[in-house]
Amino acid sequence: MTAPASPPPSPRAAPGPASGPAETPNPFTGILLKVISVAVLMGLTSSVKALDGSIPTIEVLFFRSFFALPPIVIWLALRRDLPGGLRTPNPMGHVWRSLAGAAAMSCMFLALTMLPLTEVVAITYAAPLFITVFAAMFLGERVRLYRLAAVALGFMGVLLVMAPRLLGDDSGGLTATGVEPGDEDVGWGSPAVGATIALVAAVLMGLAQTFVRGLSKTETTAAIVFWFTAACTVMTGLALPFFWQTPDATQWLLLLTAGTAGGVGQILLTSSYRYAEAAVIAPFEYVSMILAVAIGWFVFGEAPALVVLGGAALVTLSGILIIWRERRLGIERRASKSARQAPLG
Repeated sequence: MTAPASPPPSPRAAPGPASGPAETPNPFTGILLKVISVAVLMGLTSSVKALDGSIPTIEVLFFRSFFALPPIVIWLALRRDLPGGLRTPNPMGHVWRSLAGAAAMSCMFLALTMLPLTEVVAITYAAPLFITVFAAMFLGERVRLYRLAAVALGFMGVLLVMAPRLLGDDSGGLTATGVEPGDEDVGWGSPAVGATIALVAAVLMGLAQTFVRGLSKTETTAAIVFWFTAACTVMTGLALPFFWQTPDATQWLLLLTAGTAGGVGQILLTSSYRYAEAAVIAPFEYVSMILAVAIGWFVFGEAPALVVLGGAALVTLSGILIIWRERRLGIERRASKSARQAPLG
């Protein structure tokens, strides 16, 4: 969430109405594509983390979208979704989704410059919790006691992850980055600010995915995927001259990796839903936590505190409970619809 993500993360489009050739259901293929997409999108997140704020966030956002466009366009062409699949009866819906998605990515990228990778991923896992809240507020979806309890459990996990940062202390006497408690920067760029920005990213990811839910009723997958990436490229491109900083060779490589991983990861993610139901695939999003811990520890030297892992476990559990409940409700709705349509006598 990936994340961000989703998402987040990271912001990720859910499949809309069918477009392109249909695939034979194959849960193993769907799960495999999902896990690979999570790994590729973690490459995006890790590349941004490696930049460590050395490039302005607007510039990172631009190249993340710009370098993602070629693989997405090639993929849509191979699916024969160009140009017909890009037609949209709801252009303003794409505008709102793109604004929310771009803002979410901005906050996540900024948080990565202030916090360890594992903490940012754990906090942005809250995005599905906000989807539940926003879906009730804006889409009129009913939220019963079971989902409310799961959401409450998830928010407890988020608070557990954020508490050490907000309180200016860390379990075990050291922060995940090896800074003595009391020595942290308490101003802009401090871990407390980073934790707050990561939570804002989760809120915006949830809002973006709520817009995607609305769009998916009328839009094709091709339109949702393409217009988000194109809109982000244009929006950040207009602001780029005011923030431009010429990257060095290493920074160019990281920007290219981030953008390409974003495009390829989106393709793999979207393709995974063509082989299996969302309820089967969605729980594998949480593989990203395992990857975040491993990459944070071995690449960035960030040993996660136990309180962070405990909070992440609670958020993960709440997300899986919500997914399981959605699946059960879907089965019940289909059974009820079939019963209504069955001939009498």
